[in-house]
Amino acid sequence: MSRFLFYTAPGSGHVYPLIPTLHELRRRGHDAVVCAEEPLLDTLRQQGFTARPIAPQIEAREDDTWKARTPIGALRRSVAMYVDRARYEVSDIREAVAEVRPDAIALDNNCWGAAAAAQASGLPWAQLATFLLPLTTRDAPPFGLGLKPAAGWPGRLRDELLRQGAVPLFDIALPPVNRLRRSLGLPKVKHVPDLYMTAPLVLSYTAEPLEYPRTQLPPSVRMVGPSSWDTAQDEEEPAWLAAIERPIVLVTVSTVFQDDSKLIRAALDALADEPYEVVVTTASVDPDSFRAPANAHLMRYVPHSMVLRRAAAVVCHGGMGITQKSLLAGVPVCVVPFGRDQLEVARRVELSGAGTRLLPGRLTPERLRRAVRAAVAKKPQAEHVAARLRGAGGAVAAAAELEKLLDAGNVVNLGSPGRRR
Repeated sequence: MSRFLFYTAPGSGHVYPLIPTLHELRRRGHDAVVCAEEPLLDTLRQQGFTARPIAPQIEAREDDTWKARTPIGALRRSVAMYVDRARYEVSDIREAVAEVRPDAIALDNNCWGAAAAAQASGLPWAQLATFLLPLTTRDAPPFGLGLKPAAGWPGRLRDELLRQGAVPLFDIALPPVNRLRRSLGLPKVKHVPDLYMTAPLVLSYTAEPLEYPRTQLPPSVRMVGPSSWDTAQDEEEPAWLAAIERPIVLVTVSTVFQDDSKLIRAALDALADEPYEVVVTTASVDPDSFRAPANAHLMRYVPHSMVLRRAAAVVCHGGMGITQKSLLAGVPVCVVPFGRDQLEVARRVELSGAGTRLLPGRLTPERLRRAVRAAVAKKPQAEHVAARLRGAGGAVAAAAELEKLLDAGNVVNLGSPGRRR
């Protein structure tokens, strides 16, 4: 039996997609200890895993990207957040390694400080991408703006010019990141996107067609596809949900506050007279702050797996978790992206044929109603996308790759704090 240390970033979207992998590793006879934010520890322990909290300073650094007025401003805020958290991650993961004595480390690829400490530890380690990788390959548009792939030399020229401008925006984080890396005896990285590719194994929890076909992927990257999990996926429906006879449209917004409540308001107005029951999960927004029509059911949280069983469509912000969970269930998605990586997710959904995309600047009840109707009609395409995503292997593929990582590095450096075999 081998022991893995999983180190995650704040937010359920960084943890829930990994739980099927944790179960699969345990099925194969391995042990896993998970470092996660305090609110998720009980969930992990109820699943039978050992869980320890990440440093409180990491949790205290809020995600304030919603305050940005432009995608570039959001990128700057996001990079600043990762740098601030990195300062505390180094000592935090070192303490965890000393306590757990793992055979290998698997960590969220947004944890730049933890990644540097893992790289310096001498242990086999992997980076886990539960969100789209910010790849800068020349066979797809520059990451972040949700651009449509362009054909011909004008498109290639556009992409190259934008790529040359986008990389320096990421690189505002280079000085503090490279100072941290040098303090650990590590070489500097040339560009911030390189930080997502420093491990000998990079597991990307998505696959084509949500990921573009890539001919220039680093050899360390494995597209294993998504795995769906939530706290009640095997439970029976509650009585109020079981009583619904009409098809359902699920409306949901980000669990990390990003001021996207106008999506809920627009959806309630847009769908009030449509032939659906509307189930709305408001997450960080008070459900009592909305005026609900007769066909709407509002609450902060409902396990989405229960609703997706009978959903005709999902209206959401384009978070990778809900988007892939919906598509894995063969449910088409209408995405209204507000920030972070959501512009990219929205474009990928649209291009896959499994849903529709409506920018928040154009959000009105009338336009949203049309976008939802168009999404509902894409059920066959959504089922096709579901089959392709499942075909990537999910948790089974991820666990197999982590076992290969152990095989490649099964002799732990004598000076490392990991377990001796």
